[in-house]
Amino acid sequence: MIKEFQIRILPQQAYSEQTIKDYIAKEDGIDARTINAVRVLRRSIDARQRTIFVNLSVRVYVNEMPLDDEFVHTEYEDVSDRPAVIVVGEGPGGLFASLRLIEHGLRPIILERGKNVRDRKADLSQITKTQKVDSESNYCFGEGGAGAYSDGKLYTRSKKRGNIEKILNVFCQHGASTSILSDAHPHIGTDKLPRVIENMRNTIISCGGEVHFQTKMTGLIVRDDTVVGVEAIEFTTGKQKTFSGPVILATGHSARDIYRYMADSGIEIEAKGLAVGVRLEHPAILIDQIQYHNKNGRGRYLPAAEYNFVTQIDGRGVYSFCMCPGGFVIPAATGPRQIVVNGMSPSNRGTKWSNSGMVVEIRPEDIEGDDVLRIMHFQEKLEQDCWQQGNMKQTAPAQRMTDFVNGKLSYDLPASSYAPGLISSPLHFWMPSFIAKRLQEGFKKFGKKSRGFLTNEATLIAVETRTSSPVRILRDRETLQHVRIRGLFPCGEGAGYAGGIVSAGVDGERCADSCTEYIAGIK
Repeated sequence: MIKEFQIRILPQQAYSEQTIKDYIAKEDGIDARTINAVRVLRRSIDARQRTIFVNLSVRVYVNEMPLDDEFVHTEYEDVSDRPAVIVVGEGPGGLFASLRLIEHGLRPIILERGKNVRDRKADLSQITKTQKVDSESNYCFGEGGAGAYSDGKLYTRSKKRGNIEKILNVFCQHGASTSILSDAHPHIGTDKLPRVIENMRNTIISCGGEVHFQTKMTGLIVRDDTVVGVEAIEFTTGKQKTFSGPVILATGHSARDIYRYMADSGIEIEAKGLAVGVRLEHPAILIDQIQYHNKNGRGRYLPAAEYNFVTQIDGRGVYSFCMCPGGFVIPAATGPRQIVVNGMSPSNRGTKWSNSGMVVEIRPEDIEGDDVLRIMHFQEKLEQDCWQQGNMKQTAPAQRMTDFVNGKLSYDLPASSYAPGLISSPLHFWMPSFIAKRLQEGFKKFGKKSRGFLTNEATLIAVETRTSSPVRILRDRETLQHVRIRGLFPCGEGAGYAGGIVSAGVDGERCADSCTEYIAGIK
């Protein structure tokens, strides 16, 4: 017999399968010895009141065993001799597009400007050691994209774009914990995600697809308003290469050379709004105390606490973004003369700090002019200003939170997870006033809503600019092809149609579906 329950229990009762069995047996009058397995279908924490509860949706197997795996498998066939599709970029959009192409019997050829996910790690460590950034291998460029070494959070609010459960199941098939299928805010972790990405790449190659690392697209090959391939350069040899086929363009939100190429080539794009601000870092114990209403913090049975804040200040949103409990602040620049910060967490979320982006909404009309790249230019200018404030290194300008709100210089700074180091700087003075003033007012509101949040124990670290793409590459709503050029499928976060790992994966699958229909129509 299989039964499903919706239960609301204390954290210590939700701690293990056995304690859940014991609770269900007692509440439902079932002999605990007959319960062979319990599967958690959905898990969320209710911390609104002083007593914390865990809400669970569970499936209980009484006198029988589960016959299937905890996740749905997808079958991938050999496509070695099938038509090719060029996938530019091996972030989540490109990876899921490639796997979906294989499902449709097409052969993905992936071009990735960066290195594989393991070799890329060595270049990341050099940012702290040498204060220099490799412009082709960094926290944004390389196998896995910006998400590979920036947390692996899988939560998305985009419920209408596609099959989110499919994306999560594919991750599980390639080594992710099945807990992501049940957690309200699923998370793989920076330490676990690289292996999952490697497994996805190995599936693509074993099915006959190709992955070309350190190979950068330099241009599209267009004939009669139809993309028939790409031109690329192979960094290891310096050779120019040509790849033939329709193109899924999944280059990520930091590939500014692609945006410049599009603008210079007359390929229709438009300026797109995004959000800009800082990384706000608190001691993790303080966030645990605030969110769990307990001076002792989270205790043994609760995870590192999360928060979510949003308000409106002078007609623009001010909100927390990409919250990383028990995490690190990392240097996410993609070239020289830039400082960009982001956040990540290991799977256990066990560091002494918790951070999130604290950002202000910017719309195209907020930046003067009609240049389609004006939001990108604004990003670049702010990152360069930050670099100058940071002594022209990756040392990040920072300020205590209350000092920022009160317009005071911080004479010293708390300990921080940001490895390249911090330098005290008056962010309230040199950041654009329409950002700084809205952040100041937003922090006052958040401090009133959550007592203890506005504190000089917290540090603002500048500057967070890569929240999403500053450009949208225009595509047809139905076919997902570019509005003018056939055979070009702008995809994912870099094209302006996603915001995070899961939504980029969903968009990658949709683009693969549309590309399959396109190929079928030209045969």
